[in-house]
Amino acid sequence: MNYFFNVLLIAIALSMDTFSLSLGIGTYNISHKLCLKISLIVGIMHFLMPFMGDIIGDKIVSFFSLNSNLFLGCILIFIAINLLIEMLKKEESLEMDFSLLGIFLFAFGVSIDAFSTGLGLSAITNNKFLAMLIFSIVSFAFTMIGLAIGKFASQKLGKKASILGFLLLMALGIFHICK
Repeated sequence: MNYFFNVLLIAIALSMDTFSLSLGIGTYNISHKLCLKISLIVGIMHFLMPFMGDIIGDKIVSFFSLNSNLFLGCILIFIAINLLIEMLKKEESLEMDFSLLGIFLFAFGVSIDAFSTGLGLSAITNNKFLAMLIFSIVSFAFTMIGLAIGKFASQKLGKKASILGFLLLMALGIFHICK
């Protein structure tokens, strides 16, 4: 039971950035189908990234100096700028047309921390598959909940929620770059 609780806490920590970013993206009134697609891809990436981190391990660390915060910050600012452009078009619908590549890059950016967790996964648990499955399920759920809350805020607050979403994404992007 202690093992499960520890892995669950790690999964929650790994999913917090996903949740906060999903709040911002959800304010742009995206469809339920897109919410599900984004959440699934984020969940899959939170399974694959620790798996790859575990396999590659120390080899990648010695070859590359990977700054996940800088990478994530740039992706967030890019998404925020795209959302601002859509908002300024003054279209009736503020829906973003996320391509599969765009969703993949978002999921990759928010799961970089799961990769680094995978580097030390052997020290955390002997049951790596279960741990990665828990990471995946929790990140899927946090993404869905964040998108739903963001969408609800958008419907209640209208364009003010869109501006708030833009500001949130920009602030998080700058925060990650300066971290």
